[in-house]
Amino acid sequence: MAAPSPGNQPSSATIATIAGEVGVSVTTVSKVLNGRSDVAPGTRARVEASLERHRYRRRGRRAAPGGEQLDLVFHQFNSAWTMEIIRGVENVAAPAKIGVLLSQLGGAHRPQREWFDAVLTRRPLGVLLVLANLTQTQRLRLQRQRIPVVVIDTDSATAASVPTVGSNNWNGGLLAARHLLDLGHRRIAIISGPEDVLCSRARVAGFRFAHDEAAVPVDPDLVRYGNFYVNAGYEHGLRLLSRPDRPTAIFAGSDMQALGVLQAARRLGIEIPRDLSVVGYDNIPVSAWTGPALTTVNQPLEDMASTATRMLLDLARGVDPPTSRIDLVTELVVRESTGPPPAS
Repeated sequence: MAAPSPGNQPSSATIATIAGEVGVSVTTVSKVLNGRSDVAPGTRARVEASLERHRYRRRGRRAAPGGEQLDLVFHQFNSAWTMEIIRGVENVAAPAKIGVLLSQLGGAHRPQREWFDAVLTRRPLGVLLVLANLTQTQRLRLQRQRIPVVVIDTDSATAASVPTVGSNNWNGGLLAARHLLDLGHRRIAIISGPEDVLCSRARVAGFRFAHDEAAVPVDPDLVRYGNFYVNAGYEHGLRLLSRPDRPTAIFAGSDMQALGVLQAARRLGIEIPRDLSVVGYDNIPVSAWTGPALTTVNQPLEDMASTATRMLLDLARGVDPPTSRIDLVTELVVRESTGPPPAS
């Protein structure tokens, strides 16, 4: 029986070594390596444990059927936000003559088995995951297939070992709140994204810090969590703006939610920015064309996607990136939707 190899380098173990150690056929080990589903779960687990002990990696990599392509996988499609990511990936992939296969996970943040098995069958050049991640077992299986993975992650929640490109969400929340506080607002609401998503909480944390440094308390009734879509901005906006003590400013956790707030204000006859200031997040192209044009936090989605694609192609060529985590800077873009609070 071969002894496991120390360190992080692949060992000289062969498929026959693994088969002998586990007590299965070479064919069974090959099926596990190729992601075949016709292997009993217990047998698969024992084979994968042996592969990991030996740090087994394929010695070569066959060309992807139909030419080189990468998988771009979203947790969920959102037309405006998604297009910025696709544009950034294409900026790098198209000149390199690499195809891009799009898919989504229906709102889930972990791929299901059917998707994973299809990837193992396709053997793409690499996988880009957007607001999604793999289990440790899934990552190891792709590593053995020499399929690199990079995460485009506005969530900032990936492990240090996972190559990731994101942005500074805490700073984005800080910039938005500072801007409104500097204008004189003292009753500011925030409609962030889902509470169980780290980027939502990070933006709220930056928002709270700006209030702390200005010695302005945050009213907990003005802190809301939505879903990053127009409907959440509209529904929360209606409720907030129908209060007798309504806020004089609202910071929305996405430009799409900000559009919903603008619609709620119009329905209630509230003029922007005379009666209410609104700040969005992302700086998608439509934000410059709203009426009035939206003040927003620029999250460089296109640059994030391009950077992640370059990182993935380097990994596919066997070049390790100098760092596994890149966070791009967020900046405030001041337009027409913010101004001083109304005179009391």
